[in-house]
Amino acid sequence: MKRVDLNSDLGESFGRYTLGEQAEILKYVTSANVACGFHAGDPSVMRETVELAIENGVRIGAHPGLPDLVGFGRRNLAITPQEGYDMVVYQIGALQAFLSVCGETMQHVKPHGALYQMASKDPELARAVAQAVYDVSPKLILFGLAGSELTKAGEEIGLQVAHEVFADRTYQSDGSLTPRSQPDALLVDRVKAADQVVRMVSDGMVMSQQQTDVPLRADTVCLHGDGEHAVEFAEYIAGRLNEESITIAPFIDREAAK
Repeated sequence: MKRVDLNSDLGESFGRYTLGEQAEILKYVTSANVACGFHAGDPSVMRETVELAIENGVRIGAHPGLPDLVGFGRRNLAITPQEGYDMVVYQIGALQAFLSVCGETMQHVKPHGALYQMASKDPELARAVAQAVYDVSPKLILFGLAGSELTKAGEEIGLQVAHEVFADRTYQSDGSLTPRSQPDALLVDRVKAADQVVRMVSDGMVMSQQQTDVPLRADTVCLHGDGEHAVEFAEYIAGRLNEESITIAPFIDREAAK
């Protein structure tokens, strides 16, 4: 039986600014990536998101990003591998404090935005990010782009790794995501997005923008929480997976069931 984790980037509101409908999204996902204050989020938002995830039985992970609130962490910054390491350790620690207060454990770490993309392609930065996660706790699971330098680095260092695919993003023939700067980067049709997800999970393949089949491993599917129709997307895709008899379960539970 096919099993897959559904994750969403949450806790990305800040101060008086609210982003996303996370109380609704949490009804459909099994893992929550909680922003840790660098690209989005603040202490109160982190606490509230952790509490909501626990109430919904959703596993929790840190979502460390670049220190770029204005750019939402989606702009590349010239950082060294050491700086990347320090940023990831710092942000994991911030979320871990709230989890400790709530008596909950952390399942995973998934870098955000530009940090995620940079580490997917840069071997040195990928190793630094993976090392940061390992040094905080070898039991943490590293979420990274399927088949990327980041997942490779995590596996080489001895971490459990979840290869991630995206419901609402298009792909290039090398397995990378189409840059957001391009007009065809996002899938806005929920039926096409669901079709893509089902094929990635069932067949381990995705059609690229160059019309070539790209093999990939789909352990966890990202459902972005900040999209215009995020809740409707999440509900529809979860429904399609159920129709295809694909079990939706947290990654850590899926691995335990093997």
